[in-house]
Amino acid sequence: MSVRKVVFGEHEIVMTDTGTVAARTFLLVHGIGMGISYFAQLSTALEGHGRVVAIDLPGFGDAREPEQALTMAQMGALLIDFVRAEQLDRPILVGHSMGTQVVAEAAAQRPDLFPELVLVAPTVNSHERTIGKQAWRMAQDLFGESPKVVAVGVRNYAKTGPRWFIKKLHSMMEHSIEDTLPRIQAQTLVIRGGRDRVCPHGWVEGVTAMIPNATMVEVAGRGHETMVKDGHCVAEYILAHVGAA
Repeated sequence: MSVRKVVFGEHEIVMTDTGTVAARTFLLVHGIGMGISYFAQLSTALEGHGRVVAIDLPGFGDAREPEQALTMAQMGALLIDFVRAEQLDRPILVGHSMGTQVVAEAAAQRPDLFPELVLVAPTVNSHERTIGKQAWRMAQDLFGESPKVVAVGVRNYAKTGPRWFIKKLHSMMEHSIEDTLPRIQAQTLVIRGGRDRVCPHGWVEGVTAMIPNATMVEVAGRGHETMVKDGHCVAEYILAHVGAA
């Protein structure tokens, strides 16, 4: 697996790439405070079915922090620039949490580039769109999680740092994903952990209904970070969705 940096002006993206010559490419986009590393289990499960590219967005993981935080729409445009620069041929976009906002924007802006879309734990619940409420929900979701999930979160949050985390959290809150969802033309799979406190069932069901060609599945017994502990199950749902199971 190769690791390298791709730079667009002041914005840097760090990517890992299995480099496999394959009929399909999976492009994994992380949530707030996270990075490439927490996709390890999901990436491994997908590797046998196509090329897997995972990225650290600007300011997260090993990608340096820019001066200004981009809006979610601008992040979607940056993702499009990355896909074009790397000549990724119609990749299957997989976004988690804040990453769902980024990939939703990219898919809505350039439907010709993204025929398949996967939204894992889509944010932000419109009924609880405040920093205080979201922080409380994240804390509730982590309570009782395994040491593995907590350790992955702590390592990634430490890399991000509080200043950049807060900047991006504001960007998340300012973005209304429900305005973007109806413009998505991709065949879309929406995945929710059955006990996800950040993304309650009713909200995720509503997200699915707003996308013209979307279906929803739940991973029983999992929370917001479902693919960290149950990456193989999430991969099975993704593979079934793209006809590669």
